Amino acid sequence: MTTLQPVVLFFVFGVLAGVIKSDLKIPEALYKSLSLFLLIAIGFKGGVSMAKYDIMEVLPIALSMVVLAALIPLTAYPILRFIGKFTQADAGAISAHYGSVSAVTFAVGVAFLQAKGEQSEGYMVLIMALMEIPALVTGTILARAGASGEKTQWGKLMHEILTGTSLYLLIVGVIIGYYAGLVKLVEPLDKMFMDLFMGVLAFFLLEMGLLAASRLKAVMAKGVFIIAFGILFPLTAGMFGAYLGWLFGLSEGGTTLLAVLYASCSYIAAPAAMRIAVPDADPAVSIGASLGVTFPFNIFIGVPIYWEMAHWFHGAPV
Repeated sequence: MTTLQPVVLFFVFGVLAGVIKSDLKIPEALYKSLSLFLLIAIGFKGGVSMAKYDIMEVLPIALSMVVLAALIPLTAYPILRFIGKFTQADAGAISAHYGSVSAVTFAVGVAFLQAKGEQSEGYMVLIMALMEIPALVTGTILARAGASGEKTQWGKLMHEILTGTSLYLLIVGVIIGYYAGLVKLVEPLDKMFMDLFMGVLAFFLLEMGLLAASRLKAVMAKGVFIIAFGILFPLTAGMFGAYLGWLFGLSEGGTTLLAVLYASCSYIAAPAAMRIAVPDADPAVSIGASLGVTFPFNIFIGVPIYWEMAHWFHGAPV
């Protein structure tokens, strides 16, 4: 039986505070600071682990997984467009959110493996950073292809994606962590980025609970379909990720994290990019689905399921 991680309970009580209309509020400056810390810490931890690998050996594997991740929005779009009856703009924007990734869900996955004493490949954080680009571009193409109106400003969109806070800080963290690992000078930053990680994640999840509670109304307005999609689609994508992890020879921990990445969806980078690329899309729908349905599902139930998927694939006969 999988034990619920204590850090996830902060999310529970954040949601509860929002539902009962408590005056609890995380100051915006603190929330932004926590976000910056988590992004750098995730990148740094991954970079330190990456230093143990030959980068030219892992890069082809990472790029292959990233390219295959483009199948996620391509699969989500027809489901949303023709079964869910969403507009082209909304279907494309939601697809981009689900093709993109959540650094916080990834962090919960890392914490889950840490509690189990499981190791994972350090380059998983590199895959996470790279997965943002194909998902957002693919979602934009789906949303805009054949649509009338103003053309997409691709230069502006790519600049938003490549220089956005999330991707930039992840890459910075990876580079610094990789260098620190190579020159064996990790210890000076250990206390900051490794020891404090779980505590900062707890505060961040408290704020995420408050934010998720504020999106519940938008989710309920869209009915059963968006709730079912927000649960069943990540499970399917997670299974695909677990299969690829096993196929590419990742460890059980690495396979779990790949499944988590494939199953997660963005509520930070994707909304910012879609605001520029698909202004006709309703952000309440896409953020409501990703943050109001899929994020809670993943951190409560999904991560342990993806671990079991990884365990099953690695135990399955070849």
